[in-house]
Amino acid sequence: MQFALPPADPPADLAALLPAGMAPALVTAAATAWARAPFLKGLIRSRGALLTDLAGAGPDAAMAAALAGLADPALPLAERLRRRRGDVALIVALADLAGIWPLEAVTAALSAFADAAIDAAIAGALAERGAPNRGLAALALGKLGSGELNYSSDVDLILIHDPDRIPCRPNEEPGEAAVRIARRAVALLSDLTPDGYVARVDLRLRPASEVTPMSIAVGAAEHYYQSEALTWERVAFIRARACAGDIALGQGFLDAIRPFVWRRSLDWTAVRDIQAVSLRIRDHFDAGQAIGPGYDLKRGRGGIREVEFFAQIHQLIWGGRDPALRVPATLDGLAALSAAGRIEPHEAAVLADSYRALRTLEHRLQMRRDEQTHMVPKLAADRAGVAALCGAPDWAGVERRLKAVTAPVGRAYDRLIAVAAPATPAVPTDAAAWLKARHPKQAKLLAPLLARWRGGGVRALRSDPARAAFEMVLPDLLQGIAAAADPAMAASRLDGFLAQLPAGAQFFALLEANPRLVGLLGNLLGVTPLLSDALARDPALFDIMLAPDAFAPLPDAAALAAELAGFVGDAGLETLLDRVRRWTGERRFQLGAQLVEGRADPLVVARSLSDLADAALAVVVPAVARDFAVGHGEVPGASVLVLAMGRYGGQALTHASDLDLVYLFGGDHQAMSVGPKPMAAAQYFNRLASRLTAALSVPTAAGALYDIDTRLRPWGAKGLLACSIESFARYHAEDADTWEQMALTRARVIGGTAAEQADASAAIGLALRRCRPEPALRAAVIAMRADIAAAKPPKGPFDVKLAPGGLVDLEFLVHFLQLRDGRALAADLRAAIAVLVADGLLPAAIAEAHDCLTRFLVVLRLAGTMPASPSPAVAAMFARALGCDAFATVQQRLTLAREAVRLAWERHLGSRRSDA
Repeated sequence: MQFALPPADPPADLAALLPAGMAPALVTAAATAWARAPFLKGLIRSRGALLTDLAGAGPDAAMAAALAGLADPALPLAERLRRRRGDVALIVALADLAGIWPLEAVTAALSAFADAAIDAAIAGALAERGAPNRGLAALALGKLGSGELNYSSDVDLILIHDPDRIPCRPNEEPGEAAVRIARRAVALLSDLTPDGYVARVDLRLRPASEVTPMSIAVGAAEHYYQSEALTWERVAFIRARACAGDIALGQGFLDAIRPFVWRRSLDWTAVRDIQAVSLRIRDHFDAGQAIGPGYDLKRGRGGIREVEFFAQIHQLIWGGRDPALRVPATLDGLAALSAAGRIEPHEAAVLADSYRALRTLEHRLQMRRDEQTHMVPKLAADRAGVAALCGAPDWAGVERRLKAVTAPVGRAYDRLIAVAAPATPAVPTDAAAWLKARHPKQAKLLAPLLARWRGGGVRALRSDPARAAFEMVLPDLLQGIAAAADPAMAASRLDGFLAQLPAGAQFFALLEANPRLVGLLGNLLGVTPLLSDALARDPALFDIMLAPDAFAPLPDAAALAAELAGFVGDAGLETLLDRVRRWTGERRFQLGAQLVEGRADPLVVARSLSDLADAALAVVVPAVARDFAVGHGEVPGASVLVLAMGRYGGQALTHASDLDLVYLFGGDHQAMSVGPKPMAAAQYFNRLASRLTAALSVPTAAGALYDIDTRLRPWGAKGLLACSIESFARYHAEDADTWEQMALTRARVIGGTAAEQADASAAIGLALRRCRPEPALRAAVIAMRADIAAAKPPKGPFDVKLAPGGLVDLEFLVHFLQLRDGRALAADLRAAIAVLVADGLLPAAIAEAHDCLTRFLVVLRLAGTMPASPSPAVAAMFARALGCDAFATVQQRLTLAREAVRLAWERHLGSRRSDA
């Protein structure tokens, strides 16, 4: 893979920052970074002295100075750590891009800084208690443990302490003291401040991380790893080392558990265990397996993790008898295995070359925006930026090379894990020993549930066929609970799900015939009660997930309407409505499953949910109108129109959205219908609108189709349910309040004749484009937002709709500009923002903020309630949906999005509201 940059002259603004005499390779690296990596561009702008040091002494000396600067007492510790982190990020990036440092030097420098920073944070936390740096140790695992940290990585740590030496305050237990010290040290590293952060700290590799404290007593840790730990934990400790704090304490612990990691007997069982992990990874990240946009360099087939697992499996098998194989770094491990004759030298060399290429490309992805990402960008412009950082003229060349380096890795790893896993045994009647052997950590949780399910108390399991089918999938269900991020929650939801099932034979037979659905069921139970409850009410919803295109994007609204029309056929109204409800429910479930599995962009899902509603109305409105006409005929030259408003009008629905509708009709409101029971047009269309609302919202055996809200009609709840287009136009010209015209910016006409649609659109356009005094408009918008803030305060830290800087603020701001200037009058808020950005009225960051906040809202409405500390499974779902590797990154993006909205609000509407 090409990584040499072609010579490039710096632009004038960069040239003014670069010192004279800088090596041409560094100048080229700086010019490329300036053009293609916004994060690096910001560092270059702010670090003139560092650039001078780089030009004069080179990156090695600059790196040494940065590490030495960690001890500089002139700055507070938190600020000092963050400043030096920025220095190291720039030094490493330029040395890497310039080709001065190979991959091994790059990862060693990043790891050395992380070690020093973690040590400084622990020492600082202890110093606040007046204590020396002893009694608490940080064990590095993962890439930091092997000295192979990547450019924008988290650091995997396990913190241990000696209860006899940890400094305690009066009336403080050693465990409490250790947790407080650990929490302070982690905050020094990971809290986001105006100077950024130092490192994202991940403590989840510690024993039973969901229930254990941040720091574990060394004796308890030794007992766990010598008696209870699992194979994956053995694998993790291949790359473990004491990196910071009380190094002697950490090294002593590692020495004590060495027999657990390195067993003398040939450990072939590790192959099966890691095989299972690998296959789950490939399945879970299925969307990132194929080379191309979205390919996951870390988890994809032939990717970084498969090289690492390849080395680690062989090390586990042979390392117990050969200490020379006990090396933490992947490249060192491949070389040692080759030297010992455990793998072929040619294969070791190919894998090493592929690993260097993949890791270097990973760094190029991450250094552009300091993102913890491993995914090939989906946007062409972003791929072009990565290609430029690789020294390639375009992405196509990088992709060809990427295919070449991943193919041999995938083949080698396929051969290694081809050992067939034994068939999953049936769960015996006396399951205690079986559970203890297979799920030792969850045996106490699972045993009483299993007894209850088999005890006849669950309605869905009372028939012999249901019990037989259930027993066939039971091992996989139990495995899913045990493997869940929150096993207790997963078990509780599965128990509730089974209790709600009306019958079980067909459902469990479906799972037995399609094992991949068991995993999907586990995910649904773990993160979205909305979908799991829907599935419990109607297990047949799972059928939609068997389609080959179950995870493909839905077609557009017109194609969906045609599909639905074909599905309902010429059925009578009641049957038609039931079929519409079932079809829509299945499709909504499908979209929810795509979100849960991370297989769809929430923005695409929001549009598809709106398209589904359009399709449903395209079938239901004419059907109800025809049925109504049987008794009352039709009004000549007039038909019913629907204005889609709010999120529906803007084509950005969520799974929890109702439909905001306004009913209009064409023609003269005094005209009479022609039929057995004639009516005046006003009465006719109001009765028809009531029928439509009932058809769309009344629950039946197939469920309700949508909740309907008609309060945005003229005169609100006091007004008629339907009004003529003429009356609607007059109301908005003479009587409508500002808030009603703000709502009108998201109106979208559905149904009616082409002439009626044109008349309605003209009335909307006329109302929105009329002249408004800016001061009065601004005052009205600010007052309305304050009223909403008082009536509906935010519901927690993740209320991206109502919180200051959230979507309501953003919508009000856009509507203010639309009404003030009579421009960008698109119902689609995203499209309106694009026009306002192009016109220079809003910054580009607002478009990014809208997308970030909307993605989060779409997933939030699927997840339901969102506590301040979401479960790992829920946090992972949000991270996937927003394209982040960790929930902490999601939080950072939300913070940036809200800040962008806040600044734009202040620019156009003045000082913040009192609740800001």
